[in-house]
This record gives sequence, structure tokens and C-alpha cells, in this order.
Amino acid sequence: MKLIWPTSLLFTALVAAEPYLLFSSGTSEYQLASNTTAPAVWVAQNEPVGVLRAAHDLANDFGRVLGVNGTVNVFDTDISESPGKAVIITGTVGQSTLIDQLVSDGKLDVSLIEGKWESYVSRIVENPFPNVTWSLVVAGSDRRGTIYGLYDISEQMGVSPWYWWADVPVKTKTGIWVAPEGTFQKSPSVKYRGFFINDESPALSGWVAENFGTKFNSAFYRHIFELCLRLKGNYLWPAMWGKMFYVDDVDNGQLAHEYGIIMGTSHHEPMARSEQEQKTYLDGEWNWNENQANITTFFQQGIDRAKHWDTIWTMGMRGEGDVASPTLTAADLEELIHAQQKLLVESFNASDPASISQTWVLYKVSQRLLFVTRNVSDDSHEGGQ
Repeated sequence: MKLIWPTSLLFTALVAAEPYLLFSSGTSEYQLASNTTAPAVWVAQNEPVGVLRAAHDLANDFGRVLGVNGTVNVFDTDISESPGKAVIITGTVGQSTLIDQLVSDGKLDVSLIEGKWESYVSRIVENPFPNVTWSLVVAGSDRRGTIYGLYDISEQMGVSPWYWWADVPVKTKTGIWVAPEGTFQKSPSVKYRGFFINDESPALSGWVAENFGTKFNSAFYRHIFELCLRLKGNYLWPAMWGKMFYVDDVDNGQLAHEYGIIMGTSHHEPMARSEQEQKTYLDGEWNWNENQANITTFFQQGIDRAKHWDTIWTMGMRGEGDVASPTLTAADLEELIHAQQKLLVESFNASDPASISQTWVLYKVSQRLLFVTRNVSDDSHEGGQ
């Protein structure tokens, strides 16, 4: 079992990769960018959409730092062009045709990251493809590893993860070079790292209403997802006071999956269904002892909606409105969790409930929380990984 701490602030548990960008001429022969030219970022056509999105973010970050944007080129296996500028080749091991070709040709060693969780290497590769003298190659062990590697470049050259949310000024440069030894990021020591948008009213709710409309929609959440990834996070509990993440905007769930964000729900919102949904869509009372059939159906609907996306299922039950349940006993809670796990096993055609990503939230009278994820595998229900 693995402990997990979803809090109002991101808990980052990464041993940072060694910096490898340089900002003075004469320190390296590998110049990546200047205030007149920025690199082309090459991505394979078969790469997950989240990697392509992060590549575009990186290209724009060069514009923030140097005044000239990079470009993004998407290839299949046919590369015949001469870029005329520095190239960043990026992709996921076992997914990207570009990265896998470099590995197959013996030009890129990925032994440090292959099969790992959210790891990456960044290396100079000489003559990676015809007409390319050298390239900075950023290869991830999985899609988030690749995304972290791209955002690492952004942060090293002067774009804070908080550039948008906190208006942190960009540290501009006139030139960027790459140290030939590159860098390596090992897997994080805490597997799931993220934050919980907790007690968001009135401050955040009022600001969202002014800037994005009456709902916490996908236009708002894409900024949240980007921040989480730039901070090397991967996990989110969405806003809950009167909010319905999957209902307020039907694009929210799919967008989180495409970004590479693993979604959960808060401590009193089991099975990927919000408190507001409990009030709005549940037939009967939020009372396991008296309304098991309808609550079971309600849980199943939550599974059906989110099971194809990156999800950690919150298990257990709390009283209506996040208060102590007036009826649930320890034996009732055990029965409830068995019922929840049975639904998950049947929905995922699994042989063992421990193979399915879960966060157990067990309240005691003292209202202390216990958060536990049950034996989550590295590839649990994640597209592109």
C-alpha cells in the first residue's frame, strides 16, 4: 500500500534533475536558441495528445524567454527536411516512432528509464536523422515523463510554473546552450502528487465567475491541469462546493485524461461522483442502510462515466454534506466497500480489486483521515501508457 496526501498545495516529491541549460556563449558548442531563432520541436504522429500539447507550450515558452517562438513539427517515420535551426526531438519510449528509431539505431540509451514511472532523459544526440547535425533529445519513460522533460526545459530557461496563476515574471535570455552531458530524472519517490481545490468559495468561485462563466469549465481547468504538470504533479481532486466536475462541463473528464492528469474525488465523494450529484441525481436519501439499491446504481453510473479515463476511485462513505454518518457502523462500512469493490471488479473485468486504483477514505469519530491507495500498478487504466 502507498500513502497519499492530496492537499490544498502540491506536494512535490521529485529529486530534481541536474540543470543542463547554459546561458553564456563559449560554455557549449550546442546552441539551442537565441533572440533571433528558436528550435523546432519534433514529435511523432503517434504520440499521445498530451505530449503534443506540452511541445506547443514549450515552443511558446521560447517566445516568452527570447522573444521568438519555437515551432512544432509532427512526423510519422519519413523525415527528409533540413530544419535550418536547432532541433528538440521528444517522445515516449515504446510509443514514439522517432524515439524508438533512435534507440533501435543505437543512438539513444534509455536503459535508465525504460519501464519506469514518470522518468526521463535529456541528451545531445549527434546525427540523429539525415540533415540534422545534432539534436537535444527528451525521452520519457511514459507520457508524463516526456511532459515533465519538456517543462523542465521551460523552467530552466526562465518560465516559472506559476507564470500564469501568480504572474511570476519570465527571466528573459539572449541565448541558450545545452551542456553535452544532458540530464536524467528518476522516478518520483511519491507516486501520486497533486492538489485538492478545497473550500474554494467565495474567492476562487467569484474569480472563475468573472473570467470563465458560471461553471468551473474546461477553459478554467486546462490552466489547473497545466499548472499541475509544470509542477511535476499528476493528481487532482476538483472543486466540490456546489460543483460537479464531470457534469458542469462534459469536456472536463476527457480533457484531464488528454493532459495526463489522474482524477480523483474528495474524501466524501466516492466513486467519481460529487456531493452536488448526490443531491441532484441520487434517488432517495444518502443512507446506505435504507437506500442500498439506488446508491449502488449511483456508484455504477460514476464508474461507467469515468472508467476509460485516468481515475483513482475514492472508496468509503461519509454522511450527507460531509458530516459524520448518523447510521454507518464499522460493519456497515466494510459491507459498503465490498460492494464498491465488486462494482469495480465487474466493470473492469478484473480478477482482484487490488489491481484497480483506489483511495480509501475511512473516517473515525475524531474526523481524522486515512488516505491509502491499494496496490496501484504503473499502467492502471492509462491510455498511451
